[in-house]
Amino acid sequence: MHLHFIVHEDFEAPGAYEIWGKRHNFEMTYSRVYLNEPLPSKVEGIDFLIVMGGPQSPDTTIEMCPHFNSLAEQAVIRKAIEANKVVLGVCLGSQLIGEALGANFEHSPEREIGKFPIMLTEHGVKHSLFSHLGKITEVGHWHNDMPGLTSNAKIIAFSAGCPRQIIEYSKLVYGLQCHMELTPEVVELLIQHSAVELDQAYDYKFVNTREELRSHDYQEMNKNLFIFLDKLKEEYLKLS
Repeated sequence: MHLHFIVHEDFEAPGAYEIWGKRHNFEMTYSRVYLNEPLPSKVEGIDFLIVMGGPQSPDTTIEMCPHFNSLAEQAVIRKAIEANKVVLGVCLGSQLIGEALGANFEHSPEREIGKFPIMLTEHGVKHSLFSHLGKITEVGHWHNDMPGLTSNAKIIAFSAGCPRQIIEYSKLVYGLQCHMELTPEVVELLIQHSAVELDQAYDYKFVNTREELRSHDYQEMNKNLFIFLDKLKEEYLKLS
């Protein structure tokens, strides 16, 4: 199994996705675009394309951020979807999936940073890949925007601050606005690069303080992510 990560910033690290890959001894390759590493020119040898988050938005231009090429990433995403690969987007990555499929991202009603519950929709509760989450589960958040919805997209989960937390675009394509991959190490990196947002924590309903972020246990959400990924791997092998 070959996982390829598109990583936009060093502080938006793959976290638990990478831990899962290492546990299974999967091949893992990277496009660390902040280091000007190239995007994959071919997707045939990739099984999972995982597009991570970042402070950018899908409409961020190359002039605004020279190492981020939104249209080029969307093209890679489309190639992977057309080749029937697993495509997962986290935060910015989820918004790029929507854009690649013709659905414009939108601003979320609330800024969310921290650990807060998401609620599963009726479809989500019955969905074989997400049924282990139950009706409500706590996950990580670090965002201001949310992915767009195609005509075929189904909402798996939402939160009090954002109506689109997990989106199913197809059986092998999912957008996770939430961050189930957070680990204490990744959270510390994010804290160091989010001074302005965290200084305003008390002005927002769904923004944790630095102390709260450091005190959370992220292991349960990681375990739930691993179960989802294991199920998704089996679904991929069945459809391949």
